[in-house]
Amino acid sequence: MEQRRVVVTGLGLVCGVGKTAPEVWAGLLAGKSGMAEIKAFDLTGHPVRFAAEVKDFDPLLFIDKKEARKMGRFIHFAIAAADEAMKHSGLVIDESNRDRFGVHIGSGIGGFDVIEREHSAMLAGGPRKISPFFIPGSIVNLAAGHVSIRYNARGPNEATATACTSSAHSIGDAFRIIQRGDADAMIAGGTEAAITPMGVGGFAAMKALSTRNDDPEHACRPFDKDRDGFVVGEGAGILIMEELEFAKARGAKILAEVIGYGMSADAFHMTGMAPEGEGCFRAMSAALKVAGISPDKIDYVNAHATSTPLGDALESQAIENVFGERAKNHTLLVSSTKSMTGHLLGGAGGLEAGITILAMLNQTAPPTMNIVELDPQCRLNYVPNKPQAAKIDYTLSNSFGFGGTNGSLVFKRWTE
Repeated sequence: MEQRRVVVTGLGLVCGVGKTAPEVWAGLLAGKSGMAEIKAFDLTGHPVRFAAEVKDFDPLLFIDKKEARKMGRFIHFAIAAADEAMKHSGLVIDESNRDRFGVHIGSGIGGFDVIEREHSAMLAGGPRKISPFFIPGSIVNLAAGHVSIRYNARGPNEATATACTSSAHSIGDAFRIIQRGDADAMIAGGTEAAITPMGVGGFAAMKALSTRNDDPEHACRPFDKDRDGFVVGEGAGILIMEELEFAKARGAKILAEVIGYGMSADAFHMTGMAPEGEGCFRAMSAALKVAGISPDKIDYVNAHATSTPLGDALESQAIENVFGERAKNHTLLVSSTKSMTGHLLGGAGGLEAGITILAMLNQTAPPTMNIVELDPQCRLNYVPNKPQAAKIDYTLSNSFGFGGTNGSLVFKRWTE
């Protein structure tokens, strides 16, 4: 049976750089940093005091106050991004299509804020002080659950929890669900809200975070020789994905086509990447194979690159190994928008898939900010410090996570 084609018709983005897709894109082109001293909690004793928080976010713009109190912040972000994406797509779910409309939203951690709050309540007052909304407010799949309830989407409903690859896997799995005919449309992506005392403190304890407390705006510096770790971000990225003929039949404006999805496991280390980025290499190669295109077709890669000393160099090596001469002669554009948004963990792949599509729509590669002097092991064109106009017809977005879980997505510019 011929596999069905899948297109993107709407997107919604929320992160430290902006609370809508247009705001995020404008911020990225301006080199705007989302990083600043943390406002969410008391920083006493914390070795890392900054993150990329979503500023002035009001969930009551989207959710009734009584309902909002039952949800973790990660659910609030997912609903906000889904709301923007649905409005952008113009898609209406009704009795005619609701059973063929699904939701697939990933998160690496879920309601960290709720878990910490309710644990404190229990320690202070005993088990009877635990809220009845503790579990439904914190478990990973409730972002997808609430979005499906909100729109009466009764098709496949799933949530991926594969660390920092979660939402790339959600988008890829939604792509396959539509391809094989199990749904005609999906709300897909990811969300995360881990800027909490335990979230930031835990990553700091692993020595995974940048410690540039005196200069948060320039702390995330992918590929730079002085990079010293990632910066925790928060937010969500949601795509509306539809089967091509379904989208055409309703006169949808098509933003891009999803043509490739690749997965792999490093099977190497709990938190470290395999030598030479071998697992990343296989994920990218698998995505290109599914897409049915050669590596020389790709014009822009949105790299996972989080600003860790080892990870950026290994991903760069993997990109060199996949793309060969085009990578080495700098005609392939590669950037890490985490230099501005911070690392959304399980939400990163959704946010960056949306950014990758915007790069095609605007024929512009967003920059990697804060590159002062490249690491000698990082030898590609990273679009340093300012955006670059270019012909961008095919793009690839990478996401890699703890446990050695890798995902790559390939998008094609819509021209029909």
